Amino acid sequence: MKENLLYDTLFAHHHGRQDLFLECPGGEDVTYAGFLRQAGQMAALMRRLGLVPGDRVAAPVEKSTAALALYAACARAGLVFLPLNPAYTQAELGYFLTDSSARLMVCDPSRAAGLAELCKDLGTQLETMDTAGGGSFIAQATEMEYDFQTVPRRADDLAALLYTSGTTGRSKGAMLSHGNLVSNAESLARAWGFEQGDVLIHALPIFHTHGLFVASNIILATGGRMVFLPKFDLDAVFAALPSATTMMGVPTFYTRLLADSRLDRVATAHMRLFVSGSAPL
Repeated sequence: MKENLLYDTLFAHHHGRQDLFLECPGGEDVTYAGFLRQAGQMAALMRRLGLVPGDRVAAPVEKSTAALALYAACARAGLVFLPLNPAYTQAELGYFLTDSSARLMVCDPSRAAGLAELCKDLGTQLETMDTAGGGSFIAQATEMEYDFQTVPRRADDLAALLYTSGTTGRSKGAMLSHGNLVSNAESLARAWGFEQGDVLIHALPIFHTHGLFVASNIILATGGRMVFLPKFDLDAVFAALPSATTMMGVPTFYTRLLADSRLDRVATAHMRLFVSGSAPL
């Protein structure tokens, strides 16, 4: 029986595994073992900072391996992960922090000074993280032990808050449980035939469900690896195609690929699946 449904299903069975998890062109590749060591340190730090199971952790940070590890850390510590677009204004972040009652916010160091007073007024702790592995949160986490005792969580316990686009009113926090995320990952992995040998081109942001809870969770569930691109870049995607088997994107990704003369049967010979989501194709 799984004591923490989300963490035990997606993460725990990869402990100590030296296979590559995140291939980072131009950066340092990350193994499953290394990824989960960092997540364990982050979980331990959040415990030291006084967070308890059920507390909300807001993360308006740029895409990085550490940002993804923060999601894993929240799952392990029984915290509720709140990914936010790093381009949100201070006023927008103020709404999300207030509405969610976030106990901790992790932001880019460049925004810390401007957000300090807001966080103080709301009683939200403020830490920083950048894409290069710097920031106060990372610095403190590296000093922690990574063998963190996973917090028990049931299927109906809250795992994440994902705010709606707010096109018909103020954004609302959609509550996603451990059971929701596990069921989604397992059903899509089965429907799309994902296996351990799959390599996914990941060029999506990770502050919404497609890049985070669809793409990443499916790979975690099946044990494959991701070519983890900071953003969609045509040259980077074409460079990754020969070693990849799958890609997830939005319609604009495919519009740009189709307009490029490099897209042909040879370039896509190794690919078995292209997924489009987030908007009508």
